[in-house]
Amino acid sequence: MATKLKKYKKLKKTTTQKKPRSNSKTSKPKKTARTTKFTQDLKKKPSRPLGPSEPPIHPWRLCPGGQHWVIEHPRKVAPSPRHPNGTTHVRAHCQMNPTRKDQFYPDEIAEIASRYFHLLLNRPNPNPLKFPNGSDYDELIAGWTQYWNDIFKVGDPLDPDLVKALIATESGFRPTIITPVPRSKENMARGLMQVTDETRKILADEKGELRDHLVNLTPEEALNPNINICAGIRWIFRKREIAVSKFGKNTTWDQVIEFYKDGKKRPAIMKIFREVYAVLKNKGSV
Repeated sequence: MATKLKKYKKLKKTTTQKKPRSNSKTSKPKKTARTTKFTQDLKKKPSRPLGPSEPPIHPWRLCPGGQHWVIEHPRKVAPSPRHPNGTTHVRAHCQMNPTRKDQFYPDEIAEIASRYFHLLLNRPNPNPLKFPNGSDYDELIAGWTQYWNDIFKVGDPLDPDLVKALIATESGFRPTIITPVPRSKENMARGLMQVTDETRKILADEKGELRDHLVNLTPEEALNPNINICAGIRWIFRKREIAVSKFGKNTTWDQVIEFYKDGKKRPAIMKIFREVYAVLKNKGSV
């Protein structure tokens, strides 16, 4: 029995193959230029803090919070078989704002107006106020008044009739009018709501006095009725913030318009504005 056991162990020893020892140096995958670059990219810190996309600040907006809309546009590239003319097309997309503040650009302003404003019912009084085009912009007035009311959620919402009265007394519904600002050589007031060049800069300055909800427009774009009314009503709400800081929470929109029109220095202008507003509220006649 012992002899058979010895033969069995000897046979098992000769038939069993030894497993080769793993060499740690050779078992590691070899590094290539491609894997090295990938590892380095992972270690790089992102230029902006990463996180989940914020929801749009308003149902009409096309992008998440902190981003702005860019329409499809051509871009120059090096000529190639794929792009022999040296141009390609960039698809419409949302682009991150550097400071994460809300930014409005003309592309999105135009898109929102075309999508939603024709559906609105709360429009200003259709009275043209004896102007040949006095009702041409009622849809835009209604749309941007509702939008900025939704954004700022003030207890006493801005009245679209008030905006129409303001346009009537600022520009007479002339969308391309440009007037010099008193006591200023280079500052010009442009368009329906007479948005000044100085105001344009404030509305677009991410490091300026506006905490959020900025509007970007060039001098030429300020003559576009849609863009001008959007920016002008945004500026009315900024003037309201200033008026509230001075007069308190019971500040009226009439006081806000005084700030907008510099009305204390021009009482005659404010008198005309109040008369026009009364007409739109069916409390007077032109």
